[in-house]
Amino acid sequence: MLILGIDPGLERVGFGVVRRVGSKLECLDYGLIKTPKIALPERLLMVHEGVVELIDKHKPDAIATERLLFTKNVTTAMDVAKSLGTILLASSKTGVPWTEYSPPEIKQAVVGHGGADKKQVTFMVRRLLALKEDPKPDDVADALAIAICHAFKAPR
Repeated sequence: MLILGIDPGLERVGFGVVRRVGSKLECLDYGLIKTPKIALPERLLMVHEGVVELIDKHKPDAIATERLLFTKNVTTAMDVAKSLGTILLASSKTGVPWTEYSPPEIKQAVVGHGGADKKQVTFMVRRLLALKEDPKPDDVADALAIAICHAFKAPR
């Protein structure tokens, strides 16, 4: 199974591509889709096109994202929700199934504790994927954690 994990955002969208074969995980790609501070519709188009490009390049069996939970900045929450909408559009148009996981579900799957902090998640992502260095920035580590979570939770 090939999984495209995505950490939704507007300025930075983290992505990670993970292959699961049996109980083995392998990291194939990771990085950021970055958008400059331009008009919102153009930024959303860049996110959508970036995700479609990743789908075309890697041909994932599944896309997984983090469920949006915001308590502080409603404006930021709305823009991230709009970005997630473009990601879901890419999933739908390409026929790749989509699943979302809450932050505690992701932390539980990767670290074994739903209240783990970012450092613990990054450490376990690096370890589980046998990476030579920590994936950075946090958006990328989160995207890989999302992909790992789906690898563990998806039906085999």
